[in-house]
Amino acid sequence: MHQPHADARFWNRIAARYARKAVPDQAAYETKLRKTNGYLNIADRVLEIGCGTGSTALHHASRVASVLGTDISPRMIDIAREKAQVQGADNVTFEVSSVEALEAGSTRYDVIMAHSILHLVEDVPATLARLHGLLKPGGLLISNTQCIGDSARWLGWVAPLGRRLGVLPRVNVFKEATFFAWIEAADFAVEEVWQPKPKASHYVVARSI
Repeated sequence: MHQPHADARFWNRIAARYARKAVPDQAAYETKLRKTNGYLNIADRVLEIGCGTGSTALHHASRVASVLGTDISPRMIDIAREKAQVQGADNVTFEVSSVEALEAGSTRYDVIMAHSILHLVEDVPATLARLHGLLKPGGLLISNTQCIGDSARWLGWVAPLGRRLGVLPRVNVFKEATFFAWIEAADFAVEEVWQPKPKASHYVVARSI
C-alpha cells in the first residue's frame, strides 16, 4: 500500500467544504467543458489526475468508453464515488493515487485531463513526461493550469510557510513561458490555448508526438 501523500491531509480536511463550494467562474468552467467535449470520442479511455470530487469526470463520462479519476485525497474520492453511484455512471472508476504513483503499463489512454493540478505537483516537467508515457501516440493532454508566476508571484514566498503550517498545499510558482516550454520539452504539440480573461488559468489542449 502506498504511503499517504504529504498533501492528502490538507485536501481531506477541506473535502466536504470543497464539494459544496460554487465554481468561481461558472461561465468559464462551462466553456471549458464544451471545449473538452469536442475532443472526446465514444471509444476513448480517459484518465483524470487530481479529479477532486469527480464533477468534471462525471460530466464527460457519457461521451467516452471509460474514465479513471485519481486524487491523493481519500475523502475527495469518497465523495466522487458517491456522486458516481447517484448518477449511475458505471463506466467511471475513482481511485486514491498520486501522479507519481501512476506507471505506464499495458493501459494507455486516449485522453488525460489535468485540471487545476499541474501547479500543485512536486515536479512539473517530470509529471508532464509521466503523462506523455501514459498516453497513446497522438493522445491528448487537456489541462487547466494557473501560471501563478504571472498572476500572484508573491505566493512563491508565502506558500512554503503555509504548507509547513498545514494551511496550504504545495504550490509551484511558474510563468506562462516556462509552462509552455515544459509542455514542448515533454514532446507535446499545443493545439489550443484559451483564457477567459488575462491572468486567468490557461485551458490547454496538447497532443502527444
